[in-house]
Amino acid sequence: MSSVPNDRSVPASAPPAVVVPTSAEVSADPSGWFPRWRERWMGWGVAPAWCDVLAGLGPRLGRVGDELAARLAAGERILPAPQHVFRALSVPPEDVRVLIIGQDPYPTEGHPIGLAFACDASVRPLPRSLVNIYRELADDVGLAPAAHGDLSRWLAQGVMLLNTSLTVTRGEAGSHSRIGWHEITGAVVAELGRRGTAGQGGAPVAVLWGRHAQGFAPLLEGHPVIESAHPSPLSARRGFFGSRPFSRANEALISMGYDPIDWTV
Repeated sequence: MSSVPNDRSVPASAPPAVVVPTSAEVSADPSGWFPRWRERWMGWGVAPAWCDVLAGLGPRLGRVGDELAARLAAGERILPAPQHVFRALSVPPEDVRVLIIGQDPYPTEGHPIGLAFACDASVRPLPRSLVNIYRELADDVGLAPAAHGDLSRWLAQGVMLLNTSLTVTRGEAGSHSRIGWHEITGAVVAELGRRGTAGQGGAPVAVLWGRHAQGFAPLLEGHPVIESAHPSPLSARRGFFGSRPFSRANEALISMGYDPIDWTV
């Protein structure tokens, strides 16, 4: 498997919280905007193959960029830090073994690290959904709950932890759910689905918690899909606890000739 870059430094030329081009930039320079942004995204660790997928999304990226620019101009604080926004895309598509879909980053400063359900290792107490994930992990495969919430070890093994909205306004959960991110992340999921069915590798197993994530299931036709209630405290007792997603994912991987995931955090 390709290594996951650890360098999360922000290029000196990157304005704060600017993570995608605006529509004006895309339309003014249809062939030139992408090389500039490819360099920036790769500097943040985005795999080249994902940069190529983003290249075909210029107008859609531009609409997201317009929304983010307007919010920044209005004084909003956007999370996570720019260098973390596309962190889930540091795993090349051919190396993705498990796809776990979340909703949006935690809206608390210092918490989100660009991976769905994960948080910075210093965060205490842990987010309640993550506490429930750790509880199910212990019940399912016998791993004691970790003291921290950094799931980078999963990422390094090919577990893509993808939020469907990649940014959020500080203090306002779900605030960027309608600015167009779903078209970008939907294209990511569709690419994984296409690669898998074409025998090119990518997301052989999808773990979809809750109705929001399960809405992406049609893009993953032909893949093993593990569905249950969301680990949120509001729904975990309605089907998440006892669903055994971790052992079931490994069983599916082994049946297809892949190595299982070591779910140790």
